[in-house]
Amino acid sequence: MGFANRYLIDGFNMLARLIFNTPLEGFLRKVLNKPKIEFTNSSEYWDLRYQKEGDSGAGSYGRLAEFKAEIINQFVKEHQIDSLIEFGCGDGAQLELAEYTNYIGVDVSKTIIATCKEKFAGDETKRFVHTDEYNHEQADLSMSLDVIYHLVEDPIFEGYMRNLFAAAKHYVIIYSSDKEETQINEHVRHRKFTQWLERNIKDFEFVEKIPNKYPYSELNRNQTSFADFYIYKRRA
Repeated sequence: MGFANRYLIDGFNMLARLIFNTPLEGFLRKVLNKPKIEFTNSSEYWDLRYQKEGDSGAGSYGRLAEFKAEIINQFVKEHQIDSLIEFGCGDGAQLELAEYTNYIGVDVSKTIIATCKEKFAGDETKRFVHTDEYNHEQADLSMSLDVIYHLVEDPIFEGYMRNLFAAAKHYVIIYSSDKEETQINEHVRHRKFTQWLERNIKDFEFVEKIPNKYPYSELNRNQTSFADFYIYKRRA
């Protein structure tokens, strides 16, 4: 390979890493081979996504996953949380960093529930159920990570939020954006969810916001996030 060609490829690699945080070869493979997922509704979209792509997105890996685990594990320890339920458990990558004693993962995708059951087979501290099988179980802590801004339909969003808070005996942790913004694409819609909670959920009070350690940047989209932590506590 000539020096000029090598220099050109190195330049493209650098540009790809800067914009997409992945080498050129991997980026091209991902773009060219990425199947088109037709959006009909949130549930079907995510099941098809998991069937064809197999993961929960960049926020469940690398330093973003480590940041989330650091915050949640510390909270669980400090507040002596014995049980936890997560709505939108995804592929379980985030869960691999968790330090929980009793966990229920709920998800709309039957595909990913089957994947998680296989991944954590033999671990009696973890249980996974499809949304249709969720039977109003409660836990000390109810949690939503990188889910709310994917709930583009109003009825789905409202039902999800009510289940999230009804499932919490004591605390709710939300990791999400909190802004009103025109729908970015078929499966991303930012909402000012804190205002909805003020109007609709009266038996919980806001406790704390923990800003993201890696705030969103267009130059490093795969290792930054527009989500922050929001913590709520059930009123006495």
